[in-house]
Amino acid sequence: MTGVDLDAGVRATDPDRWLSSRFIGDARARADVIALYAFEAELMAIPTRVTQPLLAEMRYVWWREQMDGVFAGVARKGHPVLEALTDIVARHALPREPFDDLIEAHVGRVQEQPHDLDAFYVGPMQAAVQVLAGPGHAAAVVEAGRVRGLGQTGRLDEARALRPAANRSLKALPVAAFPAVAHAGLLNTRAVEAVKRLRLTAAVLTGRI
Repeated sequence: MTGVDLDAGVRATDPDRWLSSRFIGDARARADVIALYAFEAELMAIPTRVTQPLLAEMRYVWWREQMDGVFAGVARKGHPVLEALTDIVARHALPREPFDDLIEAHVGRVQEQPHDLDAFYVGPMQAAVQVLAGPGHAAAVVEAGRVRGLGQTGRLDEARALRPAANRSLKALPVAAFPAVAHAGLLNTRAVEAVKRLRLTAAVLTGRI
């Protein structure tokens, strides 16, 4: 599997963020962000591939163990997502905690616990922002990540109410990092791709979700 395959996979499973990634001008940075999204897609797909919650939890334990190699700089050979992730973590000095939190949140989802919005949406958005603009911008995207999470979980009124605060915080975000958050403005997940592209273009141009 190549970077092209990862890109195609994200396009199929996560079209909103894939569309946002088209606004990343640098090809390597875009590929790095796509690899992060591909990692999340792998985690999201686990419950659809097994028949029992316990089997899903075992898969998540496997991914948790793989993080040891990723953050030690020892890629699991032959696994394109883990190989890409190991490289990205090293080059961008990404912290481990958001990855561990995301895996634990997926375990909680299997156990029918409430969604951990920060683990599912804020942490991954912060990682993508660090890839695009370096460290120091995590606080600027907390509300935007929560807007994304609220929208994705059907809490649209709460998402719209939080949007002004998110946009105030995003004023501190470098322009180069905005494609990592632009999709937070896509609250209408049923809109056709052309409409979403227009909405994302406006978001990137204005720096507002």
